[in-house]
Amino acid sequence: MSDLTLVLLAAGEATRFKKPVKKQWLRVGSVPLWLHVLETFRAMRLFKEAVVVGHADEVAFMRRHIYNEKVRFVAGGPSRQASLKNALEAVKTPLVLVSDVARPCVDKTICKTLLAAVERADCAVPTLPVPDTVWYDGRPIDRKHLLRIQTPQLSRTELLRKALEAETEFTDESSAIHAVGGKVAFIAGDASLHKLTFAEDTALLPCLTTPDTSARFTGTGFDVHAFDTSKGHRPMVLGGVKIDAPMGFLAHSDGDVAIHALIDALMGAAGMGDIGEIFPDTDASWAGADSAKLLRHVVHLLTHAGFEIASADLTIVAQTPKIAPHKEAMRRRLAELLDIAPQHMNVKTTTTEKLGFVGRKEGVAVQASATLKFFNWMQP
Repeated sequence: MSDLTLVLLAAGEATRFKKPVKKQWLRVGSVPLWLHVLETFRAMRLFKEAVVVGHADEVAFMRRHIYNEKVRFVAGGPSRQASLKNALEAVKTPLVLVSDVARPCVDKTICKTLLAAVERADCAVPTLPVPDTVWYDGRPIDRKHLLRIQTPQLSRTELLRKALEAETEFTDESSAIHAVGGKVAFIAGDASLHKLTFAEDTALLPCLTTPDTSARFTGTGFDVHAFDTSKGHRPMVLGGVKIDAPMGFLAHSDGDVAIHALIDALMGAAGMGDIGEIFPDTDASWAGADSAKLLRHVVHLLTHAGFEIASADLTIVAQTPKIAPHKEAMRRRLAELLDIAPQHMNVKTTTTEKLGFVGRKEGVAVQASATLKFFNWMQP
């Protein structure tokens, strides 16, 4: 095992991928792509530690996938360079291997060749020749002088840190090292290190296998809110629908207890924790928040993380107000917010036969369940 740290960059927005799921969350079987790439590297047994850089909204969820003291997770920045600078703060070894999750088909031979090459340089990178004729600024260029640069790239950590302090925005490590006078060594790259940028690139990456479309994940949620009968109370909103009632809900947000329970069910199915972890009631920015917007944000997180919502079900427990007249409006509104067909959203109502706080007309309780499946990114 070398005195070497792996940095895996997986914080991008994947805007050019043009799929609902972000490319770092494509499922290879049942494993997200970033984890598949990490495990491929770790199986080489070349690294002392690994640092995974994820989007700030996704780092906590990434941590839930692996518990290993030799793997650290850090939040990325607004650019690749900013993300790498964040990662380097956690690197303690003299050498660092930086790779993009967008180049998933890595192998040990490339990494070992980079290790040998860096002995005579400050940065070692895999390259490919340019086979096509190239024109630039109205004239052809001699293509034998052109190289296509790939990752992973192996650098001397301290020099790379110094290089990235420049105001210049570099697109890779070799450019940064070269800019501060460092020596760059080139090795033969491999076509299998093709970069996953556009959806059609998936066909060029043999290490990507079919997602497990048979898997289903079910979560439950439960929430309770007391009534607010004070003068000037908020209007009652339940299941995304305004209800004409002489009371509202006591809550940090708008108090939509049905949506709050549904959010917990969705997050439970995904293994993302609970509503308080992303919308804490200690955060003033969520005071009076529209719960429908909170639900849309959670759906956005789930979609980017590679999930589809298969179905959801609510049981609203209320003695008052009468919920039955509003069930259909709630079902359709929630289906719209979840972006699922109305028949896959169900809303039920019941009372407690005048028992307990609900029976005493002090508030409403809601039980929710939701089922998710993996997004099939292989579909056209």
